[in-house]
Amino acid sequence: MLTEIDERVLAAVNLHAVLGALPKLSEVAPDASRLLAGLAQPVRLTARVIGGESMSLVFARDGIRAAEGDRGGMTRATLVFRSPAHLNAVLDGAGSPLPIAGPAGIRFLTQVFTPISDLLGRYLRPSDADLADPAFTDAHRVLLLEVAVGAIAIVANRDRSGRFSAGQMTDGDLDITVGDALRHRLRVREHTLSRVPVTDAAPRAVFRFADLQTAGDVLAGRESALACVGDGRIAIRGYIPLVDNTSRILDRVGHYLGK
Repeated sequence: MLTEIDERVLAAVNLHAVLGALPKLSEVAPDASRLLAGLAQPVRLTARVIGGESMSLVFARDGIRAAEGDRGGMTRATLVFRSPAHLNAVLDGAGSPLPIAGPAGIRFLTQVFTPISDLLGRYLRPSDADLADPAFTDAHRVLLLEVAVGAIAIVANRDRSGRFSAGQMTDGDLDITVGDALRHRLRVREHTLSRVPVTDAAPRAVFRFADLQTAGDVLAGRESALACVGDGRIAIRGYIPLVDNTSRILDRVGHYLGK
């Protein structure tokens, strides 16, 4: 089994799946809403790897969202990373990015972004005391699922093992659901995976967790997906090769998210 971690793939996971979960954090974490409430105006934050890719988010009083276009009337701040390895070290708490911002942008980075990113880390890697709070635990599981689904597409398209599994997949949509409350959709086209909005159109296959506890335990490595399929806590239906290869990619995702 391939266990090596590609620093470039890990950087893409950290940038687009982990930091990309900040909009969901603003929906489920009351502390994030309180931090955003102090913003005088929206802030466009760009995280950029030199010679590589970038990701931009807009932080506003009503939440965090993906940046669309390049609208004016916003405070701007940029975090620059020298390399994929530098980005990975920063998200692992072993380094600092290079900030580019004016005075208002620096205030945003120190007073809003840093505590919000610390809060995201707490929800993704909670303490035992955090998990004693049912509301916190539910938010933790929702965020784990958000990150994992985003990471599946990245690992499928960029990781050597992930690309092998994607190469066995035929075209179609696969839904990853939790009970009747949460639904995410992945689309396979010519062995490339992407996240797409959920519509009323029926997917070709479904990977269904019975509840948030099952999803959280499997994604955090506390439970075996195979065991949960065996006892009914995970149900699969539809075109099984789509589900089977997605499960293999999810195993690789665990290697990246565990770093």
